[in-house]
Amino acid sequence: MSTGLEDQFYWSAAGLFVLWLVVFGLALVATRNGVVHAAPATQELGPEPERPAVVALLANRWRSVDHAAAATLLDLAARGLVEVRQPSDDPTQSTVHLTGRDADDLTPYERRVLARITEQAGTSGAPIGAIAFRAQERASTWNAALRKEIVAEARRRGLSRSRFAPLLSGALAVSAFGPGVLLGLGGLTGGHNIRAAIVVGVLPSIPLMYLLTRAIGERATRFGLERAGHWAGVQAWLRAHEDFAPLPPASVAVWDRYLAYGAALGVTTRSTRLLGFDAGDKRRVWSSYGGAWRPVRIRYPRLRPGFGATPAQLLRLAGAAAVVAVGLAVFVALRRPDWAVTSGPDPSHSLRRPGLLLTLGWVGIGLLAIAAAGRFSRWTLFVAFLATMPGNYASGHGWLTHGMDAPGPLPGETAAIACSGAVAAYYLVLAALERRTPHTVTGEVLRLEPRKREKAPRFLAVDTGDSDRTVAWALPAGAPELPPGSVVRLAVSPGTRAVRSAELATA
Repeated sequence: MSTGLEDQFYWSAAGLFVLWLVVFGLALVATRNGVVHAAPATQELGPEPERPAVVALLANRWRSVDHAAAATLLDLAARGLVEVRQPSDDPTQSTVHLTGRDADDLTPYERRVLARITEQAGTSGAPIGAIAFRAQERASTWNAALRKEIVAEARRRGLSRSRFAPLLSGALAVSAFGPGVLLGLGGLTGGHNIRAAIVVGVLPSIPLMYLLTRAIGERATRFGLERAGHWAGVQAWLRAHEDFAPLPPASVAVWDRYLAYGAALGVTTRSTRLLGFDAGDKRRVWSSYGGAWRPVRIRYPRLRPGFGATPAQLLRLAGAAAVVAVGLAVFVALRRPDWAVTSGPDPSHSLRRPGLLLTLGWVGIGLLAIAAAGRFSRWTLFVAFLATMPGNYASGHGWLTHGMDAPGPLPGETAAIACSGAVAAYYLVLAALERRTPHTVTGEVLRLEPRKREKAPRFLAVDTGDSDRTVAWALPAGAPELPPGSVVRLAVSPGTRAVRSAELATA
């Protein structure tokens, strides 16, 4: 009896899952954007044109606000609130300055852009490259808030609306958990424990909620489609000017608001590329530490042996390298050709085959080295098992088959012994250098970059003010956060580039 009820729950869950997808698909079709009919090419902006940031939303089909921040900066410059100067023929050397003028009609997103410019430019101005953020998290948060403010403005003007009505989105969100509830009840009816029923019940809601959150966004109103058509006509007029796309930001003094609208419509490609409000280039960061703005090149030593290692870690690594060097030397000295002598009617099934014996010795030494380095895991044993399977060593493997007959070490063994010995000496020297008094470094944090492994030290780039190039330090994973832009005092070890201690300092 319980089996039949269990099947009913499972089939009901499958049916509800399919029904949800069907309803969701119909909702997507019913709420898709209409067709934008482009107006004839025109240079007329209109008596009360939308701000460039809102135009960016219309130009991107209500999906994103790409280039909205850059377009807003250019619009603020056209309206006299900021000034973009280009002191040379290179537009990347352009600077942005505040004019000191006040405006009462700024929208929230315009105030946000102006606040970012004020934060970087201050009273003396800043390079346009310094507008970019130095941390991905802050850039994402800032741009997400900017998008919400632009969408709110578009809704206020009747150009945009939520794709799904609140009642529809709420019903889809609640019903997304229906299949999971039925699956959980089916599991309980079938005798499974509560934990298993909860796990099975949660799984179906994950893809459904993912689809729903991806679909929730904006769609056009009828008036929004009309205005998008008008701006498509302006876009066509701007694109008809071949010299418009490569215009630098400073040309806003000549083209006025047209440059801002060109950025919003994706026509002014050069200006939008130079005016980035994202996380910026992690290898080239503008810094004013020391009194003057200048670009600082950052190098990240990703392949440097011992980078960020502690003395104990260095000794373990030296021990692992020494195990390889000494182990191979002993293995070469002890092995004899008669170890591989086989007897019996079927020598091909003997465990004394030359290739297998060589590999067993090498793998054994490798396992000891990995254990000495503290990197042993179940995957290590699995790979070792695959490497030493007897079926890998059939006859006809050339040098591997006859390796036991060669007197002395093989060429590869000689190279491994020499390299391992050098590596062991290198790590021992680094460990000895770590006993020295650490150096003190004071500067401004340029970037703090994470690593793929959570326990690995993070890259900390600091500008000390005395060079246009810097090499990132290794900040331990458990160290406190050092926000970009802050002035810090570090105690560092130059050999491993490890940060031993860090504290905030006054500029």
